[in-house]
Amino acid sequence: MQDGERPDEVIIERRGSAGIIRLNRPRALNSLTLPMIRAITAALHDFAGDPELASVVATGEGERGFCAGGDIRALHESARAGDGLAASFWREEFRLNHMIAAYPKPYVALMDGITMGGGVGLSSHGRHRIVTERTRLAMPETGIGYVPDVGATWLLPRGPGEAGTWLGLTGLDIGAADAIHARLADLQLASSRLGEAIDALSGLPRGSPSGDVDAVLQALSEPQGESRLKQNAATIDRAFRFDSVEEILAALAEEEGEFAAETRRVLLTRSPTSLKLALRLLRAGRRSASLAECLSRELGACLQMLDNPDFFEGIRAAVIDKDRNPKWSPASVDAVESARVEFFLKPAEPPLSL
Repeated sequence: MQDGERPDEVIIERRGSAGIIRLNRPRALNSLTLPMIRAITAALHDFAGDPELASVVATGEGERGFCAGGDIRALHESARAGDGLAASFWREEFRLNHMIAAYPKPYVALMDGITMGGGVGLSSHGRHRIVTERTRLAMPETGIGYVPDVGATWLLPRGPGEAGTWLGLTGLDIGAADAIHARLADLQLASSRLGEAIDALSGLPRGSPSGDVDAVLQALSEPQGESRLKQNAATIDRAFRFDSVEEILAALAEEEGEFAAETRRVLLTRSPTSLKLALRLLRAGRRSASLAECLSRELGACLQMLDNPDFFEGIRAAVIDKDRNPKWSPASVDAVESARVEFFLKPAEPPLSL
């Protein structure tokens, strides 16, 4: 590599019968850029048509994370500049999420370490979703003045009870057992065995059925621990069954125990506008007939985010000034007018093509 030349942000390789996609921005927790989205999409197209490959494996370089999501600093800069790159990023990312969900070959996501936002989109839509003892999974968008996207409004409502509503509104991170309980992951492997898993998958005969891939992963899996979400399912279901954020906050105030109190404290730090919009999107996702429908609705909301002061303020507080003290506008849930929420529900123009 020449001086000043950037290394490949995505490493594509074929190893035996496995196609391997390695996210390669470890210093940035493998956060996604538009060129990375395009490289992954191109690799998946190539791998899908290769009869020598029995599976595709997605993994992240470094020991800290699979993928921390989209590069929100880059999105912030694009939105400020009005150069259209943020809109292009979302459109191409959402097409990639849909492609993963419908992928014809067994797609194995190794969700080791931090797996958030766009990282969930790269993994939880796949056929084989692997977590480890180091997994920290989250959809943290309400904390940056944004909303759950990448098809999360399809995934989260299909978890047990109101677990997905809790995840989408609080933005809190969860571990392996909770990810499996929420139906965002399938199996837990020790992080020390991930290399062994890739070797075993690469040794499968060409054209092996998905069941062979599952057998390899099952043989290497380990029991998951206790799920905090499962332990608190009754509280979550009682408090988050409502269709308004105000009612959820009131219900949490009536619940006993630290879990409910902590949950309420967290919600009160999130963008009020994002909370209301996220709940609307999650409820719409529950009624939706397809992932495509949810992605299209999410894209409309994302494009309107380019005119949302909370989006810029949330990113400022999180990654630019890093003061962790966003000043939301409006500052309280009851001050968010319904017309403001409706503003974000405009259909995307042009519509999302999948």
